[in-house]
Amino acid sequence: MEVVLMKDYEKLGKALDVVTIKDGYARNYLIPQGIAVPATEGNKKRVAEAKHLNEIHEEKKIKESRELATKIEQIPCTIPVKVGEGDKIFGSVTAQEIADFLTKEGFEIEKRHVELEEPIKQLGVYTVTINLYHTVSAKLKVWVVKEG
Repeated sequence: MEVVLMKDYEKLGKALDVVTIKDGYARNYLIPQGIAVPATEGNKKRVAEAKHLNEIHEEKKIKESRELATKIEQIPCTIPVKVGEGDKIFGSVTAQEIADFLTKEGFEIEKRHVELEEPIKQLGVYTVTINLYHTVSAKLKVWVVKEG
C-alpha cells in the first residue's frame, strides 16, 4: 500500500514522502496515528504542491540569509574589554557578547548562531562565523580592544 507521510517518521522517511508499506501497518497504525494518509491521486497532487511551496520558501529564506550575511560582514565589531598587567583580559569575550553586539546593531542573532571554538581571551582581531541558515553563514571580524 502506498501512503503519504504527514510527519517525519524515523523508520520510513520525511514528511511528504510517498512510501510503500504493508497494508496492515498503514491501516492499523500509521493512518489512525495521523502519521500518514493513503496515497490517492488527490493526496499526491497536494503533496506535489506542498513540496513546490516548500522549495519556493526555502529559496526565499536562503536569499534573505545571504543578504543578511553581506550586511553583517560589512559592520565593524569592536568589543572593549577591561585589561590588567601585560594586556591580560579580565574574563573573556563570549558568543553571548557578540550576539548582544549584533542585536544592538539591529540584527536578530541568537547566541547559538555565533560559532566560537573557545571564548576569546586575548586582545586582537578574530574572525567569527555567524550561522544564519542551513548552508548560509557570515564571517564577522571582531576587534577586541582595551576599554577606555
